[in-house]
Amino acid sequence: QVQLVESGGGLVQAGGSLRLSCAASGRTSSIYRVAWFRQAPGKEREFVSTVTWSGSTTYYTDSVKGRFTISRDNAKNTVYLQMNSLKPEDTAVYYCAATNTAVRQSTASTYDYWGQGTQVTVSS
Repeated sequence: QVQLVESGGGLVQAGGSLRLSCAASGRTSSIYRVAWFRQAPGKEREFVSTVTWSGSTTYYTDSVKGRFTISRDNAKNTVYLQMNSLKPEDTAVYYCAATNTAVRQSTASTYDYWGQGTQVTVSS
């Protein structure tokens, strides 16, 4: 089993920044990749970004490219999502997820382990 705990959400004005953290514990040796998803009220869960557990490969959805950066701290078993130039449309609950498979990196059903989510609210 893998446990994931997110932190770092909050309220920020448009144009501001936040850094989300996802701390992994348990059988972390089984993880192939970690991703961030988000879900706004009344909308489906949406892929945001992913990084391989080795930290060598990253991928972003188009709407966050150039604004968000995903990274991993090997020593802390933690994945970060640095979010800059935030927009009101970035408002959502952000979830961290992990999988031991290399396929379908942007599909929520690929991921076996999920955190509890952290709220990000961007005011205009």
